Amino acid sequence: MLTAFSAAVLAASAMIPAAGWHDIPHDDVPPPAGRITIDVATVNGSGCRAGTAAVAVSPDNTSFTVSYSDYLAKVGPGVDPTEFRKNCQLNLKVNIPQGFTYGIASADYRGFAHLAAGATGLEKASYYFQGMSETHYSERPFSGPLSDNWQVTDETEVGAIVYKPCGEQRNFNINTELRVNAGTSDPAETSFMSMDSTDGNIETTYHFEWKECP
Repeated sequence: MLTAFSAAVLAASAMIPAAGWHDIPHDDVPPPAGRITIDVATVNGSGCRAGTAAVAVSPDNTSFTVSYSDYLAKVGPGVDPTEFRKNCQLNLKVNIPQGFTYGIASADYRGFAHLAAGATGLEKASYYFQGMSETHYSERPFSGPLSDNWQVTDETEVGAIVYKPCGEQRNFNINTELRVNAGTSDPAETSFMSMDSTDGNIETTYHFEWKECP
């Protein structure tokens, strides 16, 4: 069953941006000095049931992290057939200081995959501002045999970044999906894929790009 919750997020949670983000050419607008918070308006999906997703803003206001604790797609003996696909849809209200707007310059997705020989996995993501047609899509395939941590970085050139219109309140939507397919793998093998880190949580980091409003 789809679930929804609302929560305000404090800006004190620490997060270290991935190195790949620093390689993108950026505008010279520094992040605003004021406090940034994110209200989770709704969260729906089999990969982020109630109480299993949280959002935190980095102390320097350059990024935010979405953490999951139960985002796992799998196939194999005794596994419910519906478990091959998991998804999560987040609707976020990003509260920023007056005089600024933001876009997303890059996103880092991390996890763990155990795919038997012949099995495949897929990570998909899209994000957009509510009421705007511009949507950013990414899709990354994985193939077995594989049993290791994985990380992908989805980068957007500065000229292609979509910014929230100045002076308007538009929520930021994030849709993610994991799929696992048994393919030609041994029917006795179990394959799975998650956005999983060493502490057992699943983290996805989105990096802000800032712009001053006229």
